[in-house]
Amino acid sequence: MRTATVERNTYETAISVTVDLDGDGQYAVSTGIGFLDHMLEQLARHGLINLTVKAEGDLHIDYHHTTEDVGIAIGTAFSQALGDRKGITRYGSAYAPMDETLVRVALDCSNRPYLIWKVDFQRDKLGEMDTELFKEWFQAFAQAAGLTLHVECLYGENNHHIAEAAFKALARSLRQALEIDPRRADAIPSTKGVLGGSL
Repeated sequence: MRTATVERNTYETAISVTVDLDGDGQYAVSTGIGFLDHMLEQLARHGLINLTVKAEGDLHIDYHHTTEDVGIAIGTAFSQALGDRKGITRYGSAYAPMDETLVRVALDCSNRPYLIWKVDFQRDKLGEMDTELFKEWFQAFAQAAGLTLHVECLYGENNHHIAEAAFKALARSLRQALEIDPRRADAIPSTKGVLGGSL
């Protein structure tokens, strides 16, 4: 079973995350940030990942610490659930169209974290959430999960659509990359025999 539970407690946040990478898209998400909850629900549903998130943070200051720490906690849970990453397809990519918007995500579960973020927003906020925090979430998630992650909005106008398409494209890419390859189910998908470290 590729599952993990992570607790992250700091002076700024208290977070509990449980993931099941072989789920069916069930979720129970409560971060105190409505738009972030909506995005994490997309991640679970379209990635076929069962996800439980309970977060309490210093939202009276702003949403930065909670957003970033939720990304760290979910990414850490992903990494723990993957273990040595044996048998995974490893690479995934997806295009997510949403009305006038098109977002492309490509990723490698390489255990070498790196984020390329080519997404621009025309508004400072979506609801009460600062749009600059989406990059912070993706950066924290990629770092903790051990993903080389490229996110690019090819075009789009509506900021809600841009953010949601990014999470949906991430979800579909993860669904592909985390699948067990039946032809190499017992092998690490690398000529080095291990994922991580230098190229």
